[in-house]
Amino acid sequence: MNPTMIQFFHWYSEGDGKLWNEAQKQAKYLAKLGITSVWFPPAYKGTNGGYSVGYDAYDLYDLGEFDQKGTTATRYGTKNDYLKAINALKKQNIEVIVDIVLGHKAGGDELEKFKVVKVDENNREKVISEVLEIESYTKFTFPGRGKKYSDFEWNFTCFSGVDYAEGMDSNIYKIQSEYGNDWEEMIDDEKGNYDYLMYNDIEHRNPFVREELNDWAKWYFDQTDFDGVRLDALKHISFDFYKEWLTLLRSNTGKNIFAVGEYWAPGYLHLLQKYIEVTEGCMSLFDSSLQNNFHNASKEGASYDLRRVFDETLTQADPMHSVSLVANHDTQPLQDLEAPVEPWFKPIAYALILLRKDGYPCVFYPDLYGAHYIDKDREGNEQEIFMPKVDGIEALLKARKEYAYGEQQDYFEDANCLGWVRKGDDQHLGCAVVLSNKDAYNKPMEMGKNYSGKKFKDLLKRFKNKVIIDENGWGDFSVPAGNVSVWVPE
Repeated sequence: MNPTMIQFFHWYSEGDGKLWNEAQKQAKYLAKLGITSVWFPPAYKGTNGGYSVGYDAYDLYDLGEFDQKGTTATRYGTKNDYLKAINALKKQNIEVIVDIVLGHKAGGDELEKFKVVKVDENNREKVISEVLEIESYTKFTFPGRGKKYSDFEWNFTCFSGVDYAEGMDSNIYKIQSEYGNDWEEMIDDEKGNYDYLMYNDIEHRNPFVREELNDWAKWYFDQTDFDGVRLDALKHISFDFYKEWLTLLRSNTGKNIFAVGEYWAPGYLHLLQKYIEVTEGCMSLFDSSLQNNFHNASKEGASYDLRRVFDETLTQADPMHSVSLVANHDTQPLQDLEAPVEPWFKPIAYALILLRKDGYPCVFYPDLYGAHYIDKDREGNEQEIFMPKVDGIEALLKARKEYAYGEQQDYFEDANCLGWVRKGDDQHLGCAVVLSNKDAYNKPMEMGKNYSGKKFKDLLKRFKNKVIIDENGWGDFSVPAGNVSVWVPE
């Protein structure tokens, strides 16, 4: 079966401790749709306890088991709920992908004194102060957990930078330590060096830190038997670290753990390719450039040349390492990387990632279930957001599960209307796909002589008429204006 991932959460997933229970209930439905893997949010305790989305990681060993940060359960439920959800998915032969946040820690338990220099926020290589002594919350003793699972205590030598100093203004402070007074090496010079992102930036050159994070990964696997990892914020973490970490994880578990990383650089394909090169192909990456193309296409409407939609994308350049997506928690409205795809274009975008041979597609939770939330925009004004489920998403998933197989032949000669056929294989019949960002079209395409005389129906039910394949294997396939149609054999 074609592999298909779902991101089973969004930034505003309700903080009521019910997500794990919902996943348990949805397991059979997801399997029916053809979902083969579920990407869960960070499952460990964040600094805001039951309110934390999880990317402000506090205690990696607390999966909703200990009374810390004002709660036992995480935003998504208890550890017991989490394990039940994983088991329910595995019973449906759905793999579990866990979210890994190893770039920073937040919510330290005690203040420590240590030496730092201030750096320029827009050029972190530029030092803008003398050496200072500050106090910051860099000591992590995990009083609610104690020494269960691990007796490792984090202190300032485990971090390369902080953004908090007791009694001082918020700045980026570079810690002066035995592991280096400079930042770790990155592959790009954005902001001079973008090692520092937020909170207490983890110092991956500290061998004790590396050992602890390697031990934790094996512990996490032993607890959950996960199948894959989603690696957060790669742009801000030493590439050498994750290359080693993944090698040891796979070796220690005896399992070929799937890995997909978030290196968000829309429009900069060369950086994604460079990252894959320096990490020796040990992980896939989300195709941020393709997502950005979808965003632009949805904004530009009929003036966008659809033939360019795969230009400068990882899915086109290196499909074996591409995880394609239409949206995620960072691109949804009111987030920092906001780049929403307009609702009219989403069925087109999903057809482009679900029904073609290249890439490993990831469906976003609100696009399958819908979402409604309220938050403040960048000007501080409160906004109410409705994200409706994508029109026809179940049919598109059905088409991927049952028909999107075999040889692919493209018909990309028109700027406003793309088409392609999948000719099927020994186990599956094929399909014909047509999409338009302007007018209604009819597109002649060749399915093959083995389909001669067969009737094709519109799976999305936009058309009642059937397309009959002629003696030469050709059919004339219709698409509504600004939409997509998927034609399959009756």
